[in-house]
Amino acid sequence: MINKNNDQNLGRILKQRRVMIPLTLRGLAAVSGVSSSHLGRIERGERFPSASVLRRIAKPLGFEESELFSLAGYLSPPSAGIAEGEVHYSGGQLDPYVSRVLSQEPVEVQRTAIGILSILKSIAKVLE
Repeated sequence: MINKNNDQNLGRILKQRRVMIPLTLRGLAAVSGVSSSHLGRIERGERFPSASVLRRIAKPLGFEESELFSLAGYLSPPSAGIAEGEVHYSGGQLDPYVSRVLSQEPVEVQRTAIGILSILKSIAKVLE
């Protein structure tokens, strides 16, 4: 079962990504086909997105579907891959040192860190 903290963390990650792009709720709603009111509830942690909603918002937000599913808890990132430096996120392959450090953390911390790295990569692209 997914708890309220996961709902809020995922919502925060999605909102941060949307704002960094920059994309309004209405803009995301227009390209994804998900209502802006539903997207707002997801961002505030009041609702948890279904796999269908995640699939629809992944590309407009610059996420790989599997990455977003992992952040949402629908998929677990392979811990062996993390330990071996094989984890990928939308920004590319993780540095082996970062992978090794993350492999020692709980899955929730891994998801959050990968989400933050994705956001930072998006910011770097905007600043280029």
